[in-house]
Amino acid sequence: MNIQRIFHDPIHKEIVFDSGKPEELMIMELIDTIAFQRLRRIKQLGAASLLFHGAESSRFTHSIGVFCIARRIFKRLIEIKSSFCENKFALYGAALLHDLGHGPLSHTSEAIFDHDHEKWSQNLVKNYPPINSILKKYDDKLPRQIGELFESKQIFSKPLKTLISSEIDCDRLDYLLRDSYNTGTKYGLVDLERIISALTFSPDGNIAIKPKGIIAIEHFLVLRNLMYRTIYNHRINEISTWILEKIIYIIKNNYKKNIWLDESLYKWIFCPDKIDFDDFIKNDDITFYYHLIRWKDESFEPLSTLCKIFIDRDLLKASDISFLSRIKRLEILAFAKKLCESNNYDSEIFCGIKERSFNGFESNNSLKIWDGTYQSSLENSSELIKTLIKSEESSFIIYPGLIKNEIQNQISLLKNHT
Repeated sequence: MNIQRIFHDPIHKEIVFDSGKPEELMIMELIDTIAFQRLRRIKQLGAASLLFHGAESSRFTHSIGVFCIARRIFKRLIEIKSSFCENKFALYGAALLHDLGHGPLSHTSEAIFDHDHEKWSQNLVKNYPPINSILKKYDDKLPRQIGELFESKQIFSKPLKTLISSEIDCDRLDYLLRDSYNTGTKYGLVDLERIISALTFSPDGNIAIKPKGIIAIEHFLVLRNLMYRTIYNHRINEISTWILEKIIYIIKNNYKKNIWLDESLYKWIFCPDKIDFDDFIKNDDITFYYHLIRWKDESFEPLSTLCKIFIDRDLLKASDISFLSRIKRLEILAFAKKLCESNNYDSEIFCGIKERSFNGFESNNSLKIWDGTYQSSLENSSELIKTLIKSEESSFIIYPGLIKNEIQNQISLLKNHT
C-alpha cells in the first residue's frame, strides 16, 4: 500500500513524499533515522536568534527544503536529457543528507570545536550503519557516490556536483529563501522558478544556464551578498561566537578545576578524533545549552560570567575599527585592555580584536552560460557579477558594555587624527 507523507513548509508549501516511488521511499526512510531526526535540534542560523527572534528554524527544515528544490530541478533536467534519470537516487540522497554532519549551533561549531561538518556528513553516509544500509538497499554504490559529492575535489559526475556544491546549488537556493523568511528581512526573495526554467545542459555534459536566466542569477548573487552582510556576518553573530570560543578555551585550560562535563561533550572538546557515532548524535543544541546553563550556575569565574552573558543575552559590545590603520587598532586594543583591567575584567577574555572576512562570489567555473552556440563563464557574461567577486575585510574591537562610552570616544579621537 502506497503511503503519502506531507510536510507543510513555509517556503515550498506542501512537500509530498510518495512511498510508491522507490527514490522517495528511500528519502522517507532516511528522514526517520536518528541521525537525521537529530537535525531538528540543530538551529539553522546558530546564535542568530539572539538578533533575529524568528531565526529558530532547524537544519532538519532546511534539509527537507533542499531536497524539494533538488526534486524540482531533477524534473526539469530529465525533460531536456532523459539519461539524467540515472542520477536520481544520488541527487536526492545528497540533497537531503548534505548537512547531516553539523554540530551544535551549525557553523558556530566549526569555530568553537574545530568541527568539519562536511567530513562528518561524508562519514555518516559512508560508515553509519542506519544510513549506509538504507542507501545500499537501493544501490550498493550510493554511499560512496553521495560521500564523494561532499568532497571539495572533482567527483564522478559534474552535473551532480554543480547541483550539490557550486555557486548556485540547491543548498544556497533554499537557505537564502528560508533565512530571509525566518529573519523577517526581504533580501532573499530568489526567483527560483526563473532559475530552474533557465537550466540546460552544455556540450560538455554539465549543467548550464540559458541567457534568459542571467538576470535571475545576478539577482540571486546580489541577494547572497546582502544576506551575508546583514545576517550571516552581523556583529552580534561575531560577538556570540567570540564568547563561545572563550568558554571552550577556558574549559580546555582549566579542566582540573572539576568542571561538569558529560562524556560526549568531553570528547568534542578534548579529543575530537575519538568521537564515535553515538558521541556525535548526542551533542546537539539542547545538550550544549544545558552545559552552558550548568556552567553559568556551578562553575568558577570568568567561565560563569561568560555563560551568563550568553544565556541571558547580556552580550559584550563591538565597535567597527576597520577604517583605522593597524597601528591605531593596536592602540585602541591597548586602551580597551587597560580599561578592562581597571574594571576587574580579564582583558584576555573579555576584550580583543575580531577580524572578519566576507568572501565575494567565488566562481569555480562549474556553472556556465550556454546560448546554444557559445559557452561562457558567469563573470564574463555580466559586469554586475564581476563586481560581486570582490572580498571585504572588516575589524571589530570587542569589549564589556561597561566601558562602551570610553571606547567609542577613543575611537572618535583616533579617527579624527587619522
